[in-house]
Amino acid sequence: MIYIIEFTFFLIFEANLKLKNMNIEFMRTAIEEGRKGMIANEGGPFGAVVVKDGKVIGRGHNQVLLLNDPTAHAEVMAIRDACKKLSDFQLADCELYTSCEPCPMCLGAIYWARPSAVYYACNRADAAAIKFDDNFIYEQVSKELAFRSIPFHEILRNEALELFRQWVNKTDKTPY
Repeated sequence: MIYIIEFTFFLIFEANLKLKNMNIEFMRTAIEEGRKGMIANEGGPFGAVVVKDGKVIGRGHNQVLLLNDPTAHAEVMAIRDACKKLSDFQLADCELYTSCEPCPMCLGAIYWARPSAVYYACNRADAAAIKFDDNFIYEQVSKELAFRSIPFHEILRNEALELFRQWVNKTDKTPY
């Protein structure tokens, strides 16, 4: 009986070790994506990959400078790449590996994409130390609209609500 328990423990340990090694390799791939973009001066030192069934299906690095697009963060680019390859707008049964804890914008994109897990290397304090400080965004999001640094003004709400009503009644929509 002891041998069976020991053997079972060994198999579980070995499976966990293989999973950990795969995680490490995927994270190294994300870090290399970030290095690639940084060296090419396409954006900051951030990279990400999306993994499904043990294979990288999406890659991205920060391309804010290359594309003149403030939304071209590594996670967003990797999500776009993976979704295009999967022909789906959600990343069911996928994992995201990113070289840094996602910013608030990327966090929103991640939740919309719905991967099963996110792995990150550096944290937001590490990013702030190299002048990528997202704390002001976290602070702004928690404030009431009237107290944010960028003014938000609600206009034409009734016209926009009509569009929402049309959406509710649309019979051929794809909910997401």
